[in-house]
Amino acid sequence: MSIYREYDIRGIYEKELNKESVTKIGYALASKIKGEHVAVGYDARSHSPILFEYLVAGLNAGGKKVLGMGLVPTPVNYFCNYNEFNGILASASVMITGSHNPSEYNGFKITIDKLPFFSDDIYALGDECEAMDGIPQVERDVTEIDAVSRYVDYIVNAFSHLKAMPTKIVYDCGNGVAGVVTEKIFSALELQTKGLFVEPDGTFPNHHPDPSVEKNLADVKVALQDADIAFAYDGDADRIAVLTHKNNIKGDMMALLYSMKMDKPTVVGEVKCSQVMYDELERRGCKAIMYKTGHSNLKVKMKEVNADLACEVSGHVFFKHRYFGYDDAIYATLRMLELIHEGIDLDAELAKLPKVYSTEELKVQTTEDEKFKIIDKVKELLKNPSEDFPHIKNIIDVDGVRINFDTGWGLVRASNTTPVLVTRFESTSQEDASTYEKAINALILEAKSKI
Repeated sequence: MSIYREYDIRGIYEKELNKESVTKIGYALASKIKGEHVAVGYDARSHSPILFEYLVAGLNAGGKKVLGMGLVPTPVNYFCNYNEFNGILASASVMITGSHNPSEYNGFKITIDKLPFFSDDIYALGDECEAMDGIPQVERDVTEIDAVSRYVDYIVNAFSHLKAMPTKIVYDCGNGVAGVVTEKIFSALELQTKGLFVEPDGTFPNHHPDPSVEKNLADVKVALQDADIAFAYDGDADRIAVLTHKNNIKGDMMALLYSMKMDKPTVVGEVKCSQVMYDELERRGCKAIMYKTGHSNLKVKMKEVNADLACEVSGHVFFKHRYFGYDDAIYATLRMLELIHEGIDLDAELAKLPKVYSTEELKVQTTEDEKFKIIDKVKELLKNPSEDFPHIKNIIDVDGVRINFDTGWGLVRASNTTPVLVTRFESTSQEDASTYEKAINALILEAKSKI
């Protein structure tokens, strides 16, 4: 049951994701899909095509026909939920990907009726699979579709005004699947680009494909010395890093930049986003909403509030403004280039924002059993904090606990995918940020001792 996660299904190939388990997943999933067709694609891992065949067997056994798109980025998979192929609009899609996890991992990101299939639905699916004995064997039913060409044409058409712009661009695909589309798009737009590790290779021989980790950006930073801007992508191209000569622009600051060319948008952020983002959006007359971490959570919230944009600090950026409302690192790249094309100096705009001192995401190791209990105990202890605890202005508990102090905030939340607590701290004073970090770490230790 450990493969059934909050946002997706994820596990180790053969040990957890094998012919039996994956065929059952496909069969159980078929019963959740009302329409006849499911679009399925996969990433660059060597075992992804194998899992494709297992999943197809289960979906076919459950009465579904599969539109096979082959090797694609996750955003191309999402794209198939909004576009017809051979007159057919899929009722659901499944992306076979381990995202930024080590090469032995793989998994499934599921969309049904244009919405993520996640949380309780995934856990219930797991229960069904565990109780299942066997499934019928039927003839393979897969229609191959060229989703890549359709996606590339769409992006090139949407950004035709950027054709031959003079900006020098470097980008790092990390041997993930972004390279399936980047060269085609950049070439068609006649952009001045240099690509690093563009060839998909699921063993990730050069560096781990997670651009939110600083050490994975070492190569693209070197290449940036001879360019104007740099981009880096995770393994399945739904997360982006944007680097200038002065800044590694996180997702929340990207949202501020993107929103500059929108008319008072509604923007959804997660609990890890900087207070600067929320305050600046409100100052501009935009509507800013804080919500739970997780790409599935944000997509659902976007639809609920009819948001134009959403972001996670880690680089998931979701555009409903002029797009479909899912996280797409390739689309986000072109939107960033569009800002530059329109004369926006990214570094100058960021320099105008209030100066704050922020930590990266800091992780506290715990166990699956304890992590949520610790959060509950922290909430209880905060009702009567010690006399030396920093002054609390208010507490936001939409996802874990975000405590607003006099000059900043501190966050502690349970990860939905790993046995850790995630903390982050921010203040207009570096000393205060350190004080908040020490106080909350002490609170976590006290909570652990009392559960």
